[in-house]
Amino acid sequence: MYVFITILIVIAAILLTLLVLVQNSKGGGLAAGFASGNQVMGAPKTADFLEKATWTLIALIVVFSIAAVGFGKGQEEARDDQSVIQVEQSAPAAEVPAAEVPAEGAE
Repeated sequence: MYVFITILIVIAAILLTLLVLVQNSKGGGLAAGFASGNQVMGAPKTADFLEKATWTLIALIVVFSIAAVGFGKGQEEARDDQSVIQVEQSAPAAEVPAAEVPAEGAE
């Protein structure tokens, strides 16, 4: 599950990078070439969609990152439990002799 969430984080990061590149910035950005086409086709709210999509991807990356940490700790604990079980099975505990108690009266 950890690997799957990591893949989702990478995909979201790539999409976020592409969205940021397309957005209209002070210099015009890649969205400047599409601005006139959007007004003709009746989609003047493209900037709002891009902004909402950016914030959504940011939120997804945060949620996926927190989930990855949780699943990573779960896998680590599972590995620790397995190693303890393997140690117990492979090396039985040696019998420890009882401590010798001096007899009463013998000093």
